[in-house]
Amino acid sequence: VQLQAFGGGLVQAGGSLRLSCTASGRTFSSYSMGWFRQAPGKERDFVSAIRSMSYPYYADSVKGRFTISRDVSKNTVYLSMNSLKPEDTAIYYCAAKDGRIISSELSRAGAYNYWGQGTEVTVSS
Repeated sequence: VQLQAFGGGLVQAGGSLRLSCTASGRTFSSYSMGWFRQAPGKERDFVSAIRSMSYPYYADSVKGRFTISRDVSKNTVYLSMNSLKPEDTAIYYCAAKDGRIISSELSRAGAYNYWGQGTEVTVSS
């Protein structure tokens, strides 16, 4: 499985961006997909995930501002980010997990099999 993330950029605080992550493979609908982010000098943190049944999960820091969705026909998962804050500045990575995954594992980076290359998001104050 190859993942390609794009859509990052520079935006002012309060603005919006939508990230996309396109996956290769014919079984995309069965994958759990996640978004993580890594700010300079910090660890990679969970942002959001969506299981094959399309139920979304969010980190507390982004709840109410970010929305994850997937389009199975396009093998793509999206992360719509609104009300962006400077602390959202990071490189955002999409990840995929094939096979079963329990909900408590969705926020753990090590649970995912595949990773995209990352797309940079910079939020200016």
